[in-house]
Amino acid sequence: MKHDSPEIIASNRKARHNYTIVDVIEAGIVLHGSEVKSLREGQVQIAEAYAHVIRGEMWLEGVHVAVYRFSHGVGSHEPMRSRKLLLHREQIRKLQERMAKERLTLVPLSMLLKNGRVKVELALAKGRQKEDRRQAIAEKESKLEMRREAGRIRKGTSPLSGNQSGTHSGSRSRQRDSDD
Repeated sequence: MKHDSPEIIASNRKARHNYTIVDVIEAGIVLHGSEVKSLREGQVQIAEAYAHVIRGEMWLEGVHVAVYRFSHGVGSHEPMRSRKLLLHREQIRKLQERMAKERLTLVPLSMLLKNGRVKVELALAKGRQKEDRRQAIAEKESKLEMRREAGRIRKGTSPLSGNQSGTHSGSRSRQRDSDD
């Protein structure tokens, strides 16, 4: 059996924007054959998805897996059905306790193909208010600007470093002196 690096099938970029990620876990998922084929083609949307516990089992809701184009009738699947997640009972119990105690939710961050099996990366997350989102964006932008400035300083092109490669004020005065 070959061990490939995980191939990301779908990612939920909106989740990182709308939620503060507390913890990340990986779970298996129960799928029909035609769903796996659609997933391999990238025909999935997880932006509005969430996971919850029903009678001690973890279920993923709101995932749209497009119908595989070559499956018809019996081999086909329903695009918006509930899908069971594969976790140990103890993991489900701990997650359920944390969700109730800390008022957290489970959202999928990505679906990936790992060693021929589809996995779901779930985030235990806390919803952000609009102000929190703005603050997170501002924080991210300031970190990005600090990294850019550090790179400029390393290269010597920053106005803060004092050494700018674009100015040659001393070379003209030397030319005038040599012309006399």
